[in-house]
Amino acid sequence: MSQENLSTAGTAPASITDGRVAGFSLHLTNFDGPFDLLLQLISRHKMDITEVALGAVTDEFISYIKQLENADQGWDLDKTTEFLVVAATLLDLKAAKLLPSGEVDDESDLALLEARDLLFARLLQYRAFKEIAAIFSERIDREEKSFARLVALEPHFAQLLPEVLIGVGAQRFAAIANRVLTPKTTPAFSIDHLHQPLVSVAEQAAKVIEHLRRAGRATFRALIADADSTLVVVARFLSLLELYREGVVRFEQMVSLGELQITWIGTASGEIRVSDEFDLPVQTIDEADNV
Repeated sequence: MSQENLSTAGTAPASITDGRVAGFSLHLTNFDGPFDLLLQLISRHKMDITEVALGAVTDEFISYIKQLENADQGWDLDKTTEFLVVAATLLDLKAAKLLPSGEVDDESDLALLEARDLLFARLLQYRAFKEIAAIFSERIDREEKSFARLVALEPHFAQLLPEVLIGVGAQRFAAIANRVLTPKTTPAFSIDHLHQPLVSVAEQAAKVIEHLRRAGRATFRALIADADSTLVVVARFLSLLELYREGVVRFEQMVSLGELQITWIGTASGEIRVSDEFDLPVQTIDEADNV
């Protein structure tokens, strides 16, 4: 934030803290007046912070606090805390101001010079937060004086409400209630498929061979027409793959995803060897470790 912008920004409100330390006045060599006025002059660049003895300001504030205690007005912790915050900001600002304004070689010194405007902005932020807090406090006080209406709607207003038309009769309501309130049966999940007996691919291959030798040609749907489980369907499909590998059947499919036609091209008799790799028993983990 530039010096020009700060000068413009500092001309809006009349005080930086607006009553932050109301009643506290300073009597310095180059300033005599309220502490708020001193902050206002510094924020508007009408007074150089380097000309203010912050040690004297702190001493006078301590004396001011002691006067309040002697007058039985008590020690204001909030007021003291706010003064310390503002005084710390002024101290940082003065430290930055005391740096040379010419050529700067040290990056840390350059950062302090750039922080001057930020310190002025911090003083302006204190004022903004104070004003917002006052607005919130005013609104809270105003809301505390209003109460919500707890009585029923007056008759002449109730008559203005439109009549509610429900297109459902008593019988329909009863049916809905019966459906909603009827206890639902607990869903049952069968585990029978986990205990189904193993299906031998070799045995299913023998049935497929017998069917094809007799018919000569058949669809896959016809070959599984008497299958009583999914495992049988899978076993017969695997047996067809084995027979195709042995070169005794030919597959035809006229259209994509159409009916699969199987034609027997093997001998009319004799044994067809089918691999038993699909009929090997399943090894347990312990058996596999012992292999």
